[in-house]
Amino acid sequence: MKALLAVCLALITLTGCSQADTFGELADGACTDSQGRLVQKHIGEQISALSREDWESAYSYASSGFREVVTLDQFILVIGTEYQMLINNEAVEYGSCTVDSETILQDVRVTNREIDFQLKYELSYVEQTLGIESALVALADPLTNI
Repeated sequence: MKALLAVCLALITLTGCSQADTFGELADGACTDSQGRLVQKHIGEQISALSREDWESAYSYASSGFREVVTLDQFILVIGTEYQMLINNEAVEYGSCTVDSETILQDVRVTNREIDFQLKYELSYVEQTLGIESALVALADPLTNI
């Protein structure tokens, strides 16, 4: 039993250290490969929860600061009215990831009903926790078949 507890504690410590090492001190410029992978995983898991309409899970990927000012009910209302493309997405592609003044910016293209929506996600890394601050729709272009 003690050995199992020691292994569990070691795994928790190692997991925390790896994310802390990845995001420890954010330097302006392009995200590192490991930062980019973790950011994409975080956003992808939220989008997956949204597509399942698992609101509580999707909300959990928001930053603590976001959750302090936006309730779960407000989150559901905004997603349902302004971000249907995330709920009903057909494809998600990730573009550039950059760090600017300790803010992580990730370009994401979401396809819904043959329309490409360009979103810019803004994330923070506070107290060793990655969180989504916002997702702004930058552009929506229909795909043209000629």
